[in-house]
Amino acid sequence: MNSRTKVIQIEGIVGAMEMSIDLPDELKNNPNFAVRGLAIVAHPHPLMGGTMDNKVAQTMARAFNQLGYVSVRPNFRGVGGTAGVHDHGVGELEDLLHVTEWMQTPLSWTQLETTAYQPWTNSVNTLPLVVSGFSFGSFVGSHLVQRLAELGRPAERLVMVGSAAGKWTLASVPADTILIHGELDETIPLIDVLDWARPQELTVQVVPGADHFFHRRLHCIRTIITGAWLGMPDHRKN
Repeated sequence: MNSRTKVIQIEGIVGAMEMSIDLPDELKNNPNFAVRGLAIVAHPHPLMGGTMDNKVAQTMARAFNQLGYVSVRPNFRGVGGTAGVHDHGVGELEDLLHVTEWMQTPLSWTQLETTAYQPWTNSVNTLPLVVSGFSFGSFVGSHLVQRLAELGRPAERLVMVGSAAGKWTLASVPADTILIHGELDETIPLIDVLDWARPQELTVQVVPGADHFFHRRLHCIRTIITGAWLGMPDHRKN
């Protein structure tokens, strides 16, 4: 955690929800900085030690900060200060949907001391929303993107790291989804991800030598994510 990170609790569906908010560096010195969008980051499996403080989840959040997004990393049910018990992705999906609604409500941000007087908070209901997740979080994230599309609130983009193909049933994802996987992933074999991606004609970006948790390769995740945004439309310039 650093000075750009704020840990808060909000009222969730089954009780308190704990989450970390990561702000772009620019907002620290310039409250009038034009935020590019919002990004939600879903962490790996709660029953296997996954939390919002997972290094991959933090790296993803920092990458979005670098691109000008405000990132939110919620703890799933039963983790840290979040109430409830693990619900195998069902309740977790509802919780992430609840968090996105909170993120896209101006009043949510004006009630926080850190962001209360920052102009960007007034237009969060119009800012693009990126959905991302690592491992189990990618499974829940894929279904969140599907649900948001059904509700007429489509996500700007989906980013999946250590995609949970072969372990859980993933939703069909948009063609521009960013898939990042480690060559030596021992938890979710690369071949399973390729088998899932092949019929959808999705591109998988493989990090050579990386295991499931991307030890010594975290910087590669940041490079791939920021690189994927090069050339993408930026609403701040319109």
